[in-house]
Amino acid sequence: MKKEHKLKLGKQSIWQYADAPESTSHIQIKKKYDLFIDGKWVKPESKKYFKTINPATEEVLSEVALAGKKDVDKAVKAARKAYRNVWSKLSGRERAKYIYRIARLLQERAREFSIIESMDGGKAIRESRDVDVPLAAAHFFYTAGWADKLEYAFPNRKVRPLGVAGQVIPWNFPLLMAAWKIAPALACGNTVVLKPAETTPLTALKLAELIQDAGLPEGVVNIVTGAGDTGAAIVNHDDIDKVAFTGSTAVGKLIQSSIVGTGKKLTLELGGKAANIIFEDAPIDQAVEGIINGIYFNQGHVCCAGSRLFVEEPVYKEVIRKLQDRIETLVVGNPLDKNTDIGAINSKEQLKTIENYIKIGKKEGAEFFQSACNVPKKGFWVRPTLFTEVAQSSKIVQEEIFGPVLAVQTFRSVDEVIQKANNTPYGLSAGVWTDKGSKIFNLTSKMRAGVVWANTYNKFDPASPFGGYKESGFGREGGLHGLRPYVRLN
Repeated sequence: MKKEHKLKLGKQSIWQYADAPESTSHIQIKKKYDLFIDGKWVKPESKKYFKTINPATEEVLSEVALAGKKDVDKAVKAARKAYRNVWSKLSGRERAKYIYRIARLLQERAREFSIIESMDGGKAIRESRDVDVPLAAAHFFYTAGWADKLEYAFPNRKVRPLGVAGQVIPWNFPLLMAAWKIAPALACGNTVVLKPAETTPLTALKLAELIQDAGLPEGVVNIVTGAGDTGAAIVNHDDIDKVAFTGSTAVGKLIQSSIVGTGKKLTLELGGKAANIIFEDAPIDQAVEGIINGIYFNQGHVCCAGSRLFVEEPVYKEVIRKLQDRIETLVVGNPLDKNTDIGAINSKEQLKTIENYIKIGKKEGAEFFQSACNVPKKGFWVRPTLFTEVAQSSKIVQEEIFGPVLAVQTFRSVDEVIQKANNTPYGLSAGVWTDKGSKIFNLTSKMRAGVVWANTYNKFDPASPFGGYKESGFGREGGLHGLRPYVRLN
């Protein structure tokens, strides 16, 4: 008997529909994964493996190799050998052929990658299928186009690659972050040692299989799995020329201090506490849907999630009413169900963090609203949550939660909302909703955020740079700006 979802608006049921799960019959996940070093699968020196689980079911998906310092050293040596003997000697045109091939193979296997991404990370299949995998392929296509045009990207300069890039990526966009890191490095002539997050290593390891199929020269891309110690071994290795890290601000600060005086180039894409601003003259229904997209559809698991909402006082009650009604229609459940809006939280640890912040919000006296939807008994779940009447100094306003939790404040003037929006240690992204173009340009010139969306949210393009200010890091990924950290200019 098929389970049915019943969506409610207040106490009124508005429709029912049956489950629509994505099939996993064609998915191949090995019981055990070794390290991908020098074009081969290599067992870890420690012979230790760790489990990666499906956060929606708590079932073990696979066991993955735990890389230590010796393994990282092997990977770096393989990358250096490939850089010196092969990759740096190829023309940009030849490098582009390989990168294009990776992009095309990724498109061909998009369904497989999107399902594995949802199984390993917990995100809804609609996001993996419609955003993550297509955008990852698009980044490989885009940077491949620059590989033989670097002299035009940096006119009147002699362009040289850096050498070996050490890259560490987070669990919220495993495949997309790998593409953001690997594609520009390869296009610019560098080789790579990449470490995916320990809770979401599978799509990076599947990417290694795809790289083998693409015929990329051995050692150009090496993927080592593990936890924080593995990442630290990459960052601190003496033969790494460039470090690229996406993750928490706390770890980013440690990395920055650890490479001082080494001559290594560094880019950091860290935490965020994005402000979404709705003015009285905004298209309210469109804005509400944009807010839902900015914080709930991605479970708040993006550093640019619009987790702070500022609403101009005249439309505050209308916005809150429509937000609450919309939240009640969201389906929380099986990430592989095509009807699901909000999937599982990535890990038990992250679930505890989110639940702790919800307790803090209640304790601080904010008004609390949460969806009445049912959630599965097994797995890690948080219902979409809304806090109103919050203070600017509240922890849920100032600190990154990384979950489907939205804090709402009001404002009366443009100057007030700019001051409030900028009153955070972060500066990654923001959103503005208004009918006035002049108001948009005024705000965007004054807001300290790397990306400001206008009358939309969470829209990405490989040709557009992404990155932050202040404690959200420095450097850019994507676009022409994303190539600059991977070249040496004379």
